Amino acid sequence: QVQLVESGGGLVQAGGSLRLSCAASGRFFSTYAMGWFRRAPGKERDLVAAIIRSGGDTYYADSVKGRFTISRDNAAKKVFLQMNSLTPEDTAVYYCAAKWGTLRTDINEYDYWGQGTQVTVSS
Repeated sequence: QVQLVESGGGLVQAGGSLRLSCAASGRFFSTYAMGWFRRAPGKERDLVAAIIRSGGDTYYADSVKGRFTISRDNAAKKVFLQMNSLTPEDTAVYYCAAKWGTLRTDINEYDYWGQGTQVTVSS
């Protein structure tokens, strides 16, 4: 069992940056691939970025490549999402999720979810 708690969301102007954090509790954090998803108003929940158990490989959605960076600290049981050059299109609720084993991009493969943190980018 893994519990996830996101933090770091807020209101930022276009072009600004935010750093989201996700703190995990429970055992064997390093055995879980981690993902950040987001749900924009009126849209489905989509994968933004994901990272393998060791942190050595990552995945990014095309819409955030070059602007967002996912990282993790297994000793601290945390995963991060550094978001730069934010645009109003990045406005969404951002969710941290965990999936035991290897990295996958299918939302249905993720077993544990946080409650989400709101990110609002003003123009």
